[in-house]
Amino acid sequence: MRFLLTYCIAFIATVSISAQNKQLLYGLENVPQSLMLNPGGEVYTQKHIGVPLLSGIHINAGMSGLTAFDIFEDDGRDINDKIRNQILELSPKDFFTLTQQIELANIGWRSQFGAYFTAGWYQEMDFIAYFPKDIAILATEGNRDYINYPFDISHINVRGDVTSVFHIGINKQVNKKLTIGIRGKLYSSIVSANSTRNKGTFTTVNSTNGLNVYEHRVEDVDVNIRTSGLNKLLDLNGNEIGVVKKMLGRSIFSGNYGLGVDLGFTYLITDKMRLSASALDIGAIFHMADIETINVSGDYSLNGIELVYPQVENGEELIPYYDDLKDDVYDNLNVETTRGAYLQTRPLKINAQLSYNFGNFLGGDVCDCLKKGLIRRVNETGVHLYAIARPRGPQTAGTFFYRRRFGANFSLKGSYTIDSYSSDNIGTAISLDINKFNFYIAADNLLRLDNLAKANSVSLQLGLNLKWDQE
Repeated sequence: MRFLLTYCIAFIATVSISAQNKQLLYGLENVPQSLMLNPGGEVYTQKHIGVPLLSGIHINAGMSGLTAFDIFEDDGRDINDKIRNQILELSPKDFFTLTQQIELANIGWRSQFGAYFTAGWYQEMDFIAYFPKDIAILATEGNRDYINYPFDISHINVRGDVTSVFHIGINKQVNKKLTIGIRGKLYSSIVSANSTRNKGTFTTVNSTNGLNVYEHRVEDVDVNIRTSGLNKLLDLNGNEIGVVKKMLGRSIFSGNYGLGVDLGFTYLITDKMRLSASALDIGAIFHMADIETINVSGDYSLNGIELVYPQVENGEELIPYYDDLKDDVYDNLNVETTRGAYLQTRPLKINAQLSYNFGNFLGGDVCDCLKKGLIRRVNETGVHLYAIARPRGPQTAGTFFYRRRFGANFSLKGSYTIDSYSSDNIGTAISLDINKFNFYIAADNLLRLDNLAKANSVSLQLGLNLKWDQE
């Protein structure tokens, strides 16, 4: 167990590339994917077509309270000692996240009534695991030095989902000040697993009945593990091709479907100041196919196992200790496996941004060339707030940004973000139009580029589109 936990922590440290915050892309009105973050954003485009598999690529992962450098720094200390120290320093509120999203299709077009419609399909993975501090201490240190200490089972808190999302939306400028938007979503869950809201304690005390030196108590335990779409993948026994085929098929026909909606708006407070906000993934998935829920509840006390039926093999007496222990646990704890359907809400995301535009007008005059009442200036600065619902409560981030437009075809955006991972996250985004091609790239934690192992989180977004702006 100690080796396994050491390996897992080392592995997590090495893959660190915090949540789904895309503050750099939010508000980039010349990038079609900005509408995915605010369906009520400003749109200057007549139509667009995303290059399949290349229009929206997003990779985002991180760890709070720990970096790979903390574990693998060449400072002469033993790696096992460093892992042990990090386990003691981390808290149950620290977490590991991994998010991936790729657009399979994304199109948009303006109707004759002025509304802008969008439609598309993307796949995303979202994983979060809180650090199980007490369980990690028990696995690495044992309970010898923790007599009478109640190890908290509620520290086990993990959720992971791989989902296929189909969407269609509409964006409409109501008047010269207000633009609103709404997007409907159909979810198809490919695979899902979670174990949250667990409770109970494990305590070792000095025995008072003389049967053993110590007594081990599991009290008021209630642990749930819910999975959807996982068992049939495990049945493939590592057949990678079979797993890929199964997951691709579930992108459309999973049997686990849900509905959701995105809402957003942009409001011009003055000709220089804009307020915008959005609420994404207001919805849920109803899991009905290939589902399994395992629940363990009750109380259990161990003073040693009475071995009634020793076995004899090749003249030697074998005592089935672990079989007896397992039977004893099952006899005292309620272990129940069910296959009933369950409802799971999506992780709600909230964006809000207040920006101030100043400097010269694009084109050098005050002409409302787009005849929309949305006259753009070359400079923009502001603040962006973000929140996402998580099992242990919302995670938030605040961003200050500055954007410079160099003509209508090129812009550069810089940001400073304070979030659950760090307080010195510097990022930048570039968007470029060349003829009908639109390219964008955004990256976070630029201060750690010289040594990514020191970064608590790193985010990368990029995409390629064809678009036609309004005349």
